[in-house]
Amino acid sequence: MLSGRRLDLLDPSPLDIEIEDIAHGLARLARWNGQTFGEHAFSVAQHCLIVEDLVAILRPGLGPQERLTALLHDAPEYVIGDMISPFKAALGLDYRAFEDRLEAAIHMRFALPTKTAPPLKALIKEADIICAYFEARRLAGFSEQEANAAFGKISGRFELDLKPLCIADAQARFLDRFHALVAEGV
Repeated sequence: MLSGRRLDLLDPSPLDIEIEDIAHGLARLARWNGQTFGEHAFSVAQHCLIVEDLVAILRPGLGPQERLTALLHDAPEYVIGDMISPFKAALGLDYRAFEDRLEAAIHMRFALPTKTAPPLKALIKEADIICAYFEARRLAGFSEQEANAAFGKISGRFELDLKPLCIADAQARFLDRFHALVAEGV
């Protein structure tokens, strides 16, 4: 990692994880493998920021720990990349266990429960799907019918206008949000 940390992928240690490395990697990692409209790729860092916002809209009153969990929901991708679910299944190895070990180390590093409680996990997944739906429609060229088939029909209470940020802005906003949540008392 650019911080100088060396992360053992098979046995990740929380001591080798730095938020700056996560923000750096996620800001440079394109959603949709970069196959989106716009001058800049839509980054995983920006996606994480939106998912964290959506979680707060879906369930007002969540504490900073739950919101930080939402912000970091794709944090393992800073190391392993953003792969679509069908590809993960095609790899033929227990990808989920690998990803879970890395996520547990990340959570431990930032004083979060190593296992996300099922209700919070479901809430984050709901926000993730809402965000992915609008990414598909606004950035990846999906028709409404294609997006509905892939993600389900999204309630009319949401309307996301997505404008991909440049790498530096996505990284800075991700770090700023992380530090604000930590300051609130994670």
